[in-house]
Amino acid sequence: MNILILTPDRVGSTLLQRLLTIYMLRKGFDKPVINLHELSNGLIKYYNSTVNREVLGKPRGVDWGYFQKLPEVVELLKSSDHYWTSRLAHYHLVNRKDDINDQLKFYEFLNKNCFVISCRRENIFEYALSWAINAHSKVLNVYTPKEKIENFYNLYKNGITITKENLISHLEKYKKYIEWSDTYFNVQSYFNYDTDVQNIENYILNLDFMTGGVDNKWNDMFDQSFEDWNACHRLLSNLPLHSNKTDNEFTYYLNYPSQAKWDFSKGTDWPDSNIEFEKNTSVIPDIKTEILDLFKRTSVSVTTDQYNFLQQQYPAYKNTIEQIDTMVANGFMVTSVPIKLQSLREKKEIIKNFNEAINWYNEWVNLNQFGQPYTADELTLLENFEEKRLTTPIDRSIFQNKLTKLN
Repeated sequence: MNILILTPDRVGSTLLQRLLTIYMLRKGFDKPVINLHELSNGLIKYYNSTVNREVLGKPRGVDWGYFQKLPEVVELLKSSDHYWTSRLAHYHLVNRKDDINDQLKFYEFLNKNCFVISCRRENIFEYALSWAINAHSKVLNVYTPKEKIENFYNLYKNGITITKENLISHLEKYKKYIEWSDTYFNVQSYFNYDTDVQNIENYILNLDFMTGGVDNKWNDMFDQSFEDWNACHRLLSNLPLHSNKTDNEFTYYLNYPSQAKWDFSKGTDWPDSNIEFEKNTSVIPDIKTEILDLFKRTSVSVTTDQYNFLQQQYPAYKNTIEQIDTMVANGFMVTSVPIKLQSLREKKEIIKNFNEAINWYNEWVNLNQFGQPYTADELTLLENFEEKRLTTPIDRSIFQNKLTKLN
């Protein structure tokens, strides 16, 4: 079973294709499943010793670019002796400027040989805000807490001002994406980020090709629910980026990190512990500078409940990360599972002219009769709902701990 995920980006397509690959690998098919990420920026064929056959993948250590013509991509896909999950981003096809006949043949092949999923958003205002933030960060996805801290610290600290032109351009691009996907593809499933990401495991397990047999849930695979794992994935990188001002918080400083806090932040080339770092005089100067700089600029405020949740869940989270990293190393995926970049509340905190952006958006919606207009109060309700959903795993963990203590 081959899977094609259509996307304009910023709608959860990378998260969906990585998770779908993991669930498909664990379910078991008659051939290996390989995640190829974006089809339009080229593929290579190589021998994979883990599956004992030639497979498709991405070139390592180079800028992928657009180094292949679409007919070449089709021939490589035809020659593969494995299933693949992948995505196709509309803006890449626009940028490539392929011959229309090559495009049509490409789409025809994909429609005949793939289960097609189209990623979408109801809240295209937030979609456009994500792209506006990308104009400043230059980053589409991050995969480790360290990456997120390094790429977004200054944005959280200083804020940004977005432009009307940038916001409107991405609204226009989203509209064109919908027209493109509806025109050229036979879509079998729609992934609505605003609703389906709330229970993405159910969305995946209820896809036609995933039903039947034994449900292999995240907890069955990794001894931790996906909600708990994903809460860790997001929270670990958010701790150094926020300064919460709640009554029940306690503050710790990474200048004096415990082993747990060291593990939360450390890169792969760091010493195993803060004690080893303090004693080890042979640490590479660049790494030493990186560590000291990170600690110096990220004093962290967290609530007691958040910290206790992480302490409890971190061992299982780390074990899962190690298994996913093995999948990447063995060629089943291009990267690990991405971390959520910003919630709606975080976007509101970062964007200095947020209310002005609401007015620009509503003007565009009224002019184009496309999308849903929002008031500031309606967006506040949406952000409160999202924050409640994102903290549910922590609240549940606290409740379970209290029950355990009572018993």
